[in-house]
Amino acid sequence: MPAESSRGLQSSPFRRCQLTLLSPLVLLALTASQALPRGPRPTSVETFSHGPLDHRHLAIIINAADPLSETIGRAYQSARLIPPDQVIRVRFPPRTTALSPTEFRRIKRTVDSLTPGHVQVYALAWAAPYRVGCQSITSAFTFGLHPRFCAVGCRATALSPLFARGDVRRPWDQLGIRPSMLLAATSLEMAKRLIQQGVASDGTAPPGTAYLLSTRDAKRNTRASGYGRVAAAMGSRFRVRVVAADALVGAQDVMAYFTGLAFPAGIRTNRYRPGAVADHLTSLGGQLTDSPQMSALRWLEAGATGSYGTVVEPCNFPTKFSDPALLLAYYRGGDTLIESYWRSVAMPGQGVFIGEPLARPWPVREDLMPGDASGARPRHAR
Repeated sequence: MPAESSRGLQSSPFRRCQLTLLSPLVLLALTASQALPRGPRPTSVETFSHGPLDHRHLAIIINAADPLSETIGRAYQSARLIPPDQVIRVRFPPRTTALSPTEFRRIKRTVDSLTPGHVQVYALAWAAPYRVGCQSITSAFTFGLHPRFCAVGCRATALSPLFARGDVRRPWDQLGIRPSMLLAATSLEMAKRLIQQGVASDGTAPPGTAYLLSTRDAKRNTRASGYGRVAAAMGSRFRVRVVAADALVGAQDVMAYFTGLAFPAGIRTNRYRPGAVADHLTSLGGQLTDSPQMSALRWLEAGATGSYGTVVEPCNFPTKFSDPALLLAYYRGGDTLIESYWRSVAMPGQGVFIGEPLARPWPVREDLMPGDASGARPRHAR
């Protein structure tokens, strides 16, 4: 980066970027023109059905060289009833923050060769590594390595073909990509709480509030101009509160929390309902285990079920972070956490998705397959 912007948010506020938030329709058109060079995959009738994404379509990737990754993966397989052939083991030095492109390509070849054709999404059972070269590890597993998903300085990156695409029910079958999310935890206890929060949320149609904080940090508060769209999109279906403050303290019904700060204060004073999402727009929240700012892991430790953060300096482009209106609209409509979060970020190449991928707090829509699609054990058996 140029000297003036290389500090980014690490030690000073974001430099002002000129890119404004594009409308979803414009981004959809651009996305279609920048689709990845992969065609649709042949599918069976069952996997290409219009039913919901569920445990039959997710593969867990475990680092067999890391005992914690192994334990997290086994716990998730048991909680979500993931079939044994959808548990994939690879090996690399544990708890390193970044993989080299060469090492990642080796791992990815192994994963590709072992992934059943009907699998649509990945859960990565670790908090580190979170980065591959200039990309996040979740974008690397989803798109592969490509310079179009990186940026040096305040530049846009390639758009995601999943952005605002509610029509994509089977991303591998339809687009040739498998969205990925880190089951990010630094201890078994944290992993168990995260998994429990996700499973407990399924189909509960939870009451709660989306808190949208408009902070005094002008450089990081760039999503606030779109907060009006969130309330309009949710209408009476979901309670939305726009709060002009730098901190939310003591809230007892948090279902969503979006803010723009390097160090959000008081997040542990709130009560997060099972399935809650929360993230903060800042440079390095996706550096999960060694960030000089608040790591997105802190949201999961506080009780949220999903979050997102960038692993390299993104500048303050709203398009590189989640769009709360889209995230909540898809989530509230019955999509899983992994689907909803991925549909909400236009440029996810530098950002990492973390949480319990199959959490689905709102019931599956009637036009999808009815019944329990969670793959979770009955409540009394947990």
